[in-house]
Amino acid sequence: MKINIRIIDNKIKTEVPSYQKVGDIGLDLISTSIAYTDDFIEYGTNLSIEIPEGFGGFLFPRSSISNYDLHLCNSIGVIDSNYRGEIRLRFKTLHNYDFKKVYKIGDRVGQLVIMPIPKINLELVKELSNTVRGTMGFGSSGV
Repeated sequence: MKINIRIIDNKIKTEVPSYQKVGDIGLDLISTSIAYTDDFIEYGTNLSIEIPEGFGGFLFPRSSISNYDLHLCNSIGVIDSNYRGEIRLRFKTLHNYDFKKVYKIGDRVGQLVIMPIPKINLELVKELSNTVRGTMGFGSSGV
């Protein structure tokens, strides 16, 4: 599947996202800019993407995130097919974080996964079908 991607500013060294190994589902995103605030660190990629209608882009932290004093603010970022702005990843910092334990420019800061998204038409009903689980929620499968 081909998807259009654009480098926003050609003066900034930018790598097109790529799979690191055969079988990977996430395209690695490289940071090209960093914005700091008291509450978060935001990494720019200098890239915008044209995700086809019927698909969505999802931004995930890399597994290496456990080595850093960061966590992705919204857990998983969502890129709608009609968004054409820069792909950016915003991370919360841990209190009293160590500056050496955050991503730098040129680091792989996240992964982009493109998935098909079916169009859903919700139908309001008075009752739902019964299941073995029923309404049992959090932790119910471990009991």
